[in-house]
Amino acid sequence: MKTVGDYARLSTGELIERINHRKKELNAVILGHNYQQLDIQAVSDILGDSLALSQEAADTDADIIVFCGVHFMAETAKILSPQKTVLMPDPGAGCPMADFVTGDGLRAMKAKHPGAVVVTYVNSSAEVKAESDICCTSANAVEVVETIPADQPILFVPDRDLAQWVIDRTGRDNVIPWEGYCHVHDDMVLDELEFAKEDHPNALVVIHPEARQELLDQADIVTSTSGMVNLAEEHDELIIGTERGLIDKLQKEYPQKTFVPLSKAAVCGNMKANTLEKLAWCLDNLQFEVTMPEDIRAKAELALRRMLEVSGSWQGSPEEQEKLEMAGIRSEGCGCG
Repeated sequence: MKTVGDYARLSTGELIERINHRKKELNAVILGHNYQQLDIQAVSDILGDSLALSQEAADTDADIIVFCGVHFMAETAKILSPQKTVLMPDPGAGCPMADFVTGDGLRAMKAKHPGAVVVTYVNSSAEVKAESDICCTSANAVEVVETIPADQPILFVPDRDLAQWVIDRTGRDNVIPWEGYCHVHDDMVLDELEFAKEDHPNALVVIHPEARQELLDQADIVTSTSGMVNLAEEHDELIIGTERGLIDKLQKEYPQKTFVPLSKAAVCGNMKANTLEKLAWCLDNLQFEVTMPEDIRAKAELALRRMLEVSGSWQGSPEEQEKLEMAGIRSEGCGCG
């Protein structure tokens, strides 16, 4: 069997040709997260945020999903498309924030707070999702929390910065944050923002809610990655506080506009682990496959479906709706607790 090193000897054009040929041969769809390198984005069939990518892939007739992102994202694709084969070009592409919490750790915390609802950010493993009552994204975290009775405690997993943003937006004093964080966003500091504003005084400051509160307080808009993409359509000059891959993507899409990274050091090495060589090798060898026990997958799916029901972004079949009703979920709220 050829190694990835053998593929590194091929030219970019040869790799792209090989990827496109093999993709058609396998009836595969390639998903590229917004933080991927530009050459990976260029060969991706669908670009976007992690959950949206998994949802779109589930709606395709593809037999194989190749997720160019990090491990929890590929797991989410498998959760929502159990009948499809899900592959990752680099199985070592993990997420340090997701690694802050394990199933055992969450079970121990739940035992300390037996009446609390567990709200878990989608940036988490399938095992952690399976231990959760409901998931959320950075875009709908506030909405999800607001469906839970005001007097009911909430364990918010695993991002303390997103949890603080939710606390500030909802005014709740019974949200218990897990002490995890995204190092890419958490490492951004005020000095960097001040330098960017000095050079671009008329730019709109847009920051991801995974950043520290002191930065969010200085933002014109706090929004998710998908929200930033939408803002790029409407504005000519943005200072963007998130991973550099998104800025590269937007600058390529809108070369006449100005997109300034809040921090030039905001780079996720895990996201950049995927390369054309690894992607071509992955397709040729059908490696590396993402699997999980069915009981974990089903429980994790329920937590995701609860969120999608709350946000109105999922319309299930009558059978699936009945499954949710039996689990205590109603369209007007998560029904947790």
